Amino acid sequence: MGAKQTRHRSVLVVGGGVGGLATAIALARRGDEVEVAELKPDWSVAGWGLLLTGPALRSLDALGLTDACAAEGYATSGEAVNCDSSGEVKATFKVPSVLGEGRPVEIGLARPVLLNILRGEAEARGVRLRTGLTVDTLAQDPHGVTACLSNGEERRFDLVVGADGIRSAVRDLLGQSGKPEYTGQMVWRALVPRPDWVTTVHTFNGSQHGAGVIPISDTRAYVFLTENTPEPMVYSQDELADRMVELMADLSGRAAELRAAITDPEDVVRRRVETCLIDGDWHVGRVVLVGDAAHAPSPQMTSGAALAIEDGVILAEELDRNATVEDALRAFSSRRLERGRHLVNISVEIAEMYIAGRLLEAFQLLRDGHAAMARRP
Repeated sequence: MGAKQTRHRSVLVVGGGVGGLATAIALARRGDEVEVAELKPDWSVAGWGLLLTGPALRSLDALGLTDACAAEGYATSGEAVNCDSSGEVKATFKVPSVLGEGRPVEIGLARPVLLNILRGEAEARGVRLRTGLTVDTLAQDPHGVTACLSNGEERRFDLVVGADGIRSAVRDLLGQSGKPEYTGQMVWRALVPRPDWVTTVHTFNGSQHGAGVIPISDTRAYVFLTENTPEPMVYSQDELADRMVELMADLSGRAAELRAAITDPEDVVRRRVETCLIDGDWHVGRVVLVGDAAHAPSPQMTSGAALAIEDGVILAEELDRNATVEDALRAFSSRRLERGRHLVNISVEIAEMYIAGRLLEAFQLLRDGHAAMARRP
């Protein structure tokens, strides 16, 4: 590994989600000239909330953003609680603290709020944010990458980062394998008022499906449910609240309180649970993939965002440490592959346990997964 480099480079980040913006900030902090191309014209977001686990907070701390997230979200007690269908506690574990005493262990946060924080920091760092735009073609030579953008512009960059999600167009342009695989589950999420007892993550073991709740502010939480279904039914938006309530019908006690709060179909989203992994190099030449474009776990591990944010911080570290872009990307891929593989594999195993009705075992495996993710990459 070479001596620390100070050369500043031009970078195109394709995708303005959590991973793309975190990567843009990390690269801008080292002095790179960064541009983000986001396909959505209005920064619209799918999903209500997320849980920033220890690895996410460690990386956000490196970007100077943990305190801003804590101020806007809900710092949980860091204890995960698993209950049976009646609400009786069956198991708990303490999530490892990575920031130390007096600092947050985990933060529940609305996804749009996190993206606003990241966009604000990116703009403050001089990142050029562009919407309604993606990349159509990429042509490489030993000195850089020529990107033809979807608006017809042809631009030259030292480095291109594909952060455009599980259905990555950049991954397709590189010819990388990594087709999303359906796990046999649909995940439902509903925004509800936060009950006083929801101060940390709770999960509930239903007879057919698993459910849970995560606080995302002093006043709000989101309820999630994982529906096991090999052939997903199609529902209109107007049907979603009633159908989610039906799927939670066998849950009582505190879970019934959550179920009763699900009334507005506009507060419910439903998505396929899919996973993806490039089990090899995450780069070709001067183009590299990060986040879900390279490694998309199922949501049971609540660590997809953590891994994506880590990617951006570590990519910046390797660009500092290595003399050339190509060397940095080789080092980045080598350093990240095993961690990405482990998280995706463990999330798939948890999903399989959910389908088999082994929810308590899945909770125990979740504990092991969080312990592994807490270790410094």
